[in-house]
Amino acid sequence: MVALVSAVVVIPCVWQRHIEAGDLGSHVYNAWLAELVEQGKAPGVYVVTAWKNVLFDLMLFYLGKIVGLGIAEKVAVGVCVLIFFWGVFALVAAVTGKMPWGLTPAMAMLAYGYVFYMGFINFYLSIGLASVALAVLWPGTKARVLWAVVLAPVILLAHPLGLLWLVGTAAYRLLWLRLEGRWRLALPASVVAFSVGILVFFLRHPEYQADWDGQLFYMRNGADQLAIYGRRFEVLSWGLLAFGMVCAVVDAWTAAGRGREYWKERRLILELYFAAVCVTACVPQNLRPDPNAGWIGVVATRLTVISAIFGLCWLASLRARWWQVAGFGAVAILFFAFMFQETARLNRLEENAERITRELPFGTRVLVMAFPDASYRQMFIHAADRACVGHCFVYSNYEPSTKEFRVRVQVQVGSAVVTANVDDSEDMQSGTYEVQEEDLPLKQIYQCDASDLTRMCVRDLVTGELNGRVGYRP
Repeated sequence: MVALVSAVVVIPCVWQRHIEAGDLGSHVYNAWLAELVEQGKAPGVYVVTAWKNVLFDLMLFYLGKIVGLGIAEKVAVGVCVLIFFWGVFALVAAVTGKMPWGLTPAMAMLAYGYVFYMGFINFYLSIGLASVALAVLWPGTKARVLWAVVLAPVILLAHPLGLLWLVGTAAYRLLWLRLEGRWRLALPASVVAFSVGILVFFLRHPEYQADWDGQLFYMRNGADQLAIYGRRFEVLSWGLLAFGMVCAVVDAWTAAGRGREYWKERRLILELYFAAVCVTACVPQNLRPDPNAGWIGVVATRLTVISAIFGLCWLASLRARWWQVAGFGAVAILFFAFMFQETARLNRLEENAERITRELPFGTRVLVMAFPDASYRQMFIHAADRACVGHCFVYSNYEPSTKEFRVRVQVQVGSAVVTANVDDSEDMQSGTYEVQEEDLPLKQIYQCDASDLTRMCVRDLVTGELNGRVGYRP
């Protein structure tokens, strides 16, 4: 059963030539750049030994050296998907005390939700690993806690936010097991105080440049993880939320005779869900602790995946009914059918970008300006970055200048391979960069037909022009 479900879950990793997942294209390109650094072919660029936000990049880099980046991309992403899916499955089973086979369609959709689509693969992997650790720790015995501690360094290597979720949820669970009666009320009260403290801290420290996206409290319910490729996905996400609420109401209604016992069994799940929603409602969407480094972006929106996981725990605690399984299955069929259509469209864009880059002499410097459809929940597409692998240098590549990844640029010396200025990188991607004489020769890869965003063109840039002067900009 496990093997069969695993085989089905990884199908979206292989049904198109390329996996279309936002920043994934940039990660693949930078894995290739790291190979060039080893070969001494990327002057001004170097690789650091990092202990956070790099686990996926290491997987991709070392697999790529063995089987090539094309195969490594699919294998590494497939492994991450399975870790996330089975990690969530294990956590839900541990929390509810039963195997949630009927919810596997919903878990599969979450595995390919907003976090995956944005290409936040290190964060995504950390959440999957943290789910495994929490499932192990859940009984609260010393031996189980020790096993979870062993996993902590691996989670940090993937992403620190996954480790923070593990620590916070583990503390909540272990205190819950030791407190009784009214003392347990201190736990949700502490969460509210902590969340408000986060909000007040960033409001009083403008140097962090924190901003919030203005979404209302109830919008952090986790269903937004399915709202990715436009309006029909948004409708689908709200439909799934409504269906889940119907399942919960029907179950509570039929269990009315049990009253207090029914809610007592589910109180911890409800509190953890409330805690997740509360925290994500207060944390900033974007912040910049170091003005000379990159932004820490889309924090609140990515964290709603935790709300979704605890929402699945609630649904799994309900009595299994055939119409619930059928409902989640039907929504999953629609979700993945829509996803296949959208990823096929993005693959066409990438194929057009590859056609262009194949004609460029090796080492050509380019700026890539590629935007998704205006209805998508994303600012940039890095598919064209991946098309440059083996052919050209993406001078607008954002990773090295942010100082947040293992591939970095020497700021004082500079590089002919990539810009050393993080603000310039952002301007280049958005089309607001004024080309300098020292940048030349430099080419622009861009979307040249607003009616068909998969069509890509290339042109030479000249001194003094804005790189977004020609081409599609939303």
